[in-house]
Amino acid sequence: MAPQSTLQQIAASAGPSVVGLAEGARGGSGVVVEPGRVLTLARNLRGGQLSVALSGGRLKTATVAGTDADRGIAVLELDTGETPAVTWADGAEAPAIGAPVFALADPAGRGLRVTAGAVASAPQALRGPRGRLLEGLIEHTAPLPRGSGGGPLLDGQGRLLGLNAVRLAHGLILALPTAEVRERVADIAAGKPATQRRLGVAIVAPRIARRLRGAVGLPEREGVLVRAVQQQSPAARAGVERGDLIVAMAGREVDSLDALFAALDAAPLEQPVPLRILRGEQERQVDVVLGGS
Repeated sequence: MAPQSTLQQIAASAGPSVVGLAEGARGGSGVVVEPGRVLTLARNLRGGQLSVALSGGRLKTATVAGTDADRGIAVLELDTGETPAVTWADGAEAPAIGAPVFALADPAGRGLRVTAGAVASAPQALRGPRGRLLEGLIEHTAPLPRGSGGGPLLDGQGRLLGLNAVRLAHGLILALPTAEVRERVADIAAGKPATQRRLGVAIVAPRIARRLRGAVGLPEREGVLVRAVQQQSPAARAGVERGDLIVAMAGREVDSLDALFAALDAAPLEQPVPLRILRGEQERQVDVVLGGS
């Protein structure tokens, strides 16, 4: 086993890779992952251009090269000069409870913070910006000040495990795992989204859907209620309407948001997929053709 690093060693080795998001951003931090590219949280951004504070306080103008809307992360492009890129952790295995970690940040460019802690639980799950369940989040005890979102979480050898994202009670923090992002940085920067199936609907949670149906005298039924349909989406082309209750897709019962995402992920692309809906009291089936997006 490799020896664990100290705070002083981490500050010296990984600290220069940490950046602060200044003018043009909502604050926050980021980390250089490749020459000319910084990884951060999409929620830190205001527009397509911002000022980034590199190690030593040097300010550079960055552009938002791309985002992963499901995970809520973004790739910035800028002249990082001789700034070193962080070292990625090997593999996608989740760190064990008690494993030492280091949290780093440069909140809004106000100076480097480096703290130590430990993994506090088994991998956690959290619903992402678009409703998908994000799994494998790392809950840890390394404290950070406000404005640190997007800064890196490192393992005991100073390798990138995740981006600090959510502040919990009692000083705990959740970090988005970056193992799955490593191979996608270039695609995100190029604006290429992950190949994921989308219906193009906004939905209402099942418990609210049941209450709404009951309020207008319709029988209760498990499913997800369509609140809106995006124009020119697969759902719109299939004839799905606002107020429809999706009860099954591709032979899978749909009784929750996660069940809908599971059915979408298992469905074939560019082929008719049966979608069973309830419109009022009438159940009908339509065929939807999904594309990657």
